[in-house]
Amino acid sequence: MNSSDQPAEPPPAVDRNLKMVAMQRAFELAALGPAHGPNPRVGCVILDAEDQVIGEGYHQGRGTAHAEAMALADARTRHSGSFGQGAGATGPGVTAVVTLEPCAHHGHTPPCTKLLRQAGIQRVIAAVADPNPTAAGGGKYLAEHGVQVELDVAAVQARELNYAWWKAVTSGLPYVTLKLASSLDGRIAAPDGTSQWITGLSARAHVHQVRAQVDAIVVGSGTVAADDPALTARRQDGTLAQTPQPLRIIQGLRSIPPDAAIYGPGGETLHLTTHDPTAVLDTLAKREVRHVLIEGGATLAGAWLGAGLVDRVLAYVAPVVLGAGLPAISDFGVKTLDQAERFATKQVTRLGQDVLIEARKD
Repeated sequence: MNSSDQPAEPPPAVDRNLKMVAMQRAFELAALGPAHGPNPRVGCVILDAEDQVIGEGYHQGRGTAHAEAMALADARTRHSGSFGQGAGATGPGVTAVVTLEPCAHHGHTPPCTKLLRQAGIQRVIAAVADPNPTAAGGGKYLAEHGVQVELDVAAVQARELNYAWWKAVTSGLPYVTLKLASSLDGRIAAPDGTSQWITGLSARAHVHQVRAQVDAIVVGSGTVAADDPALTARRQDGTLAQTPQPLRIIQGLRSIPPDAAIYGPGGETLHLTTHDPTAVLDTLAKREVRHVLIEGGATLAGAWLGAGLVDRVLAYVAPVVLGAGLPAISDFGVKTLDQAERFATKQVTRLGQDVLIEARKD
């Protein structure tokens, strides 16, 4: 360790209440970033020696500057460009409060650890250590170069902010959400096949919000043939909600005509001629997909549940009773209650006359 890396004296302690206020602000900033894409949502707040905010930033998506770099740039703007040009210009006791351990590798952007060190930051407070083995180790690097580091300050909240990304980088497989939209008695279509619309406008609008937060949507080839879905994230006026749109995956052996809506404007469409959900998930993992939405139909839902690959269920339930018709999920081999796929209720939300139940494995 070089003597120049050592602070002249330990930076003054950050008041715990102010530290948590700054961390909550960092979480608010992080939430402004996109939920989709291969990178986590991260926010950063820079505090001066008096624990006053002098810079803020958040990561805006793949290929853009990381939260720490954005916060440092903001601080320089507020200080007419003089901030961060070495420890002397930064001033004593400057702290970076960030929702994820600063990265220590060079990807699309330089490592944040070196940016913080070069800017003269004397303390880093991170909500949680980075679970990604490619990017981890930033805290160790900073500590070895004279920066005080505090990790796991708000680990539970940090993991929840990036729950899908967290699972993907720790397991190597995308996070899987299964969407169901059914009647009270679990039907997605009447006996004559009519299904539009069981749920109301509010529920359907919410589905488009969910689509905008995932990287890929999977639908069965039978559902494509029957319903001709576009599988895009749209605004209420029908226009595309964002760029890029989620990747559209057709799973199944049935041929799909080239003029189908799923090949129209929107995200890239990929037809995987397999019935094996594991093969689909492996293909998506290689494309750096972090979050997959399974949209249907019943056979596809049963296949993914039967393979044990579903992490979360979003069940939109309408106050409608059909008594017969197509069930939301086809038989996937459960013969007794002990074999049931079980989830924990995370949240229940009313959407107009419908109810959304969010249930997770974690």
